[in-house]
Amino acid sequence: MTSVFEQHIRDWLQTFIVELNLCPFARPVIAADTLRIAVCESEDLNQLNQAFLTELDLIQQSSELDIATTLLVMPNALASFDEYLMFLDNAEALIEELGLDGTIQLASFHPEYLFDGEDEQSASHFSNRSPYPVIHFLREDMLTNALDEFPNPEQIPLRNISTLEKIGRAEIEKRWQKLQGDAAQ
Repeated sequence: MTSVFEQHIRDWLQTFIVELNLCPFARPVIAADTLRIAVCESEDLNQLNQAFLTELDLIQQSSELDIATTLLVMPNALASFDEYLMFLDNAEALIEELGLDGTIQLASFHPEYLFDGEDEQSASHFSNRSPYPVIHFLREDMLTNALDEFPNPEQIPLRNISTLEKIGRAEIEKRWQKLQGDAAQ
C-alpha cells in the first residue's frame, strides 16, 4: 500500500521531474517497478541514520533489475536546509568511508533547496526542490551508462536552469502550490 508521502513524491516526480524533463533519464525508471521509495517518518536522527544505512545496504545487495534506484524520503525531519546539508555531508562521508564512492552516488532534494551563489528568487532552485527532504541513491554504473548514451550530458544543469527560467518563477510557484495542495487533499 502506498503511503500519502510516497504518493506525494510520485506526483512530484511526474509533474516536476518528468513533465518538465529535469532529468532525461527519469521517465523509464519512474514508470518501472525498479524505483524504490522508502519513507522514514521518524524525527529522530538515529532512526534517520538507520534508515539511510538500511537503504544503502539494500541497494548494494540488490540487482539493478530489482532496485535500480532508491529515494529515501524524510517527511518529518531535516526541515532546515542547513540541517539537511549536515545530514547529507555525513551520508556522503560514510559512502566514502565504506569505499562505496564510485559505486553509489547521492543526489539531494529539499523543499528549501538553494544553489550556492544563485539569487534566492531564481527559478533554478526548483530543479532540486522536493516536497520533503529526499536522498536519492544512484548506482554509479547505471548513471555512467546513461550519461555515455546522452549527447552533451554536461549541459543538463544549464538546460534545466533555462527551462525553469523560461517557465518563470511565478508559474513554477503556481505548479508547486498545486502539487502541495493536491497532497493535502
